[in-house]
Amino acid sequence: MQSPVHIVVFLPRWVGDFVMATPMLRALRDHFGDSARITGVMKPMLAELLEGTHWLDRMVFYDRRSRDPSRRFAAVARQLRADRADIALLVPNSLSSAALAFFGGGRRRVGFARHGRRLLLTDPLKPLQDRGRLVPVSTAEHAMDLAAHIGVPRRPLTLELVTTPADEALADAMLARLFPPGESGRSAGPLVVFNDNGAFGPAKAWGTEKFAALGRLLAERLPHARMLVHCGPGDRDEAQGIVRLAGIPAVQSMAEEAKLPFGLAKAVLRRADLLVTSDSGPRHIAAAFQTPTIVLHGPMDPRLSRSDQPHLVEMRLDLSCSPCGRRSCPLGHHDCMRLLTVDDVGRTALGLLDTAGHAAARVA
Repeated sequence: MQSPVHIVVFLPRWVGDFVMATPMLRALRDHFGDSARITGVMKPMLAELLEGTHWLDRMVFYDRRSRDPSRRFAAVARQLRADRADIALLVPNSLSSAALAFFGGGRRRVGFARHGRRLLLTDPLKPLQDRGRLVPVSTAEHAMDLAAHIGVPRRPLTLELVTTPADEALADAMLARLFPPGESGRSAGPLVVFNDNGAFGPAKAWGTEKFAALGRLLAERLPHARMLVHCGPGDRDEAQGIVRLAGIPAVQSMAEEAKLPFGLAKAVLRRADLLVTSDSGPRHIAAAFQTPTIVLHGPMDPRLSRSDQPHLVEMRLDLSCSPCGRRSCPLGHHDCMRLLTVDDVGRTALGLLDTAGHAAARVA
């Protein structure tokens, strides 16, 4: 009996890009079924995002900056050589991922010929260009291109994640504590999640003051609404700042939670009636659950983060300097985010909530 083909998928290290690779993982499993063993190479902290899914047979943890030597380049390359891949699919476009696939002994190494790594690939794919310039393509699209190159039929770019009962229990407990049942009826009102964090840099942020003002606006128009500020372990101060500036019980944050696992984020974003967010990882987690979402775009090209997501509104300003793709505003004015007004975002949010059946109160 022929042994299953071994496919190793090198996955991105950023949360949003990682989630955008899920359509490709689903397509691989659906196409090959039990005739393939699929291994994912990933940062250890991202494994929790895939809990409850069935696409991978094995995970190999790699973080070149890890304090654990077993998770750094040399040790992971040895681990991969011990169970050599028939096919290695490189979703990241980095030189280091191609080098790891090469020294890890991948027999066939499929990736895009970028960043000087062409000679490390057996199947170098040519990036899409227009008049000699690279065309911005999302991680979801180019991951599917890799799978198509090895004969996998293209599938819709619909992101997908799963929550576990433990994830849902964490969200139940937190929401009950932050929005206790009472005469206001707030615990039964629509749940709107705010997210202004992202590891990329400050240029993506809309700002503490504006999110606080948006919380007050929505609370005035929807008296029973619950506004929850999402945060990661490194964003607690900013989340607490929004709550302090809003100054109303309807606006609370996740910042007081002792632990902030991805499972909790998944469960919160799955049940949200609306997410208002910067262009960062949580927007893609929400997309995986088809949560209605408003993305506030600043310096980034929206084409880099596209997937097949219903109920999505992307708000951005058509400025001569945008999108610049910079971590901080090189001109110092941050107009691409600063000029997105609270009133405009609030109007869009109320429209999406109204479509979902949460009509705003009449306020003079």
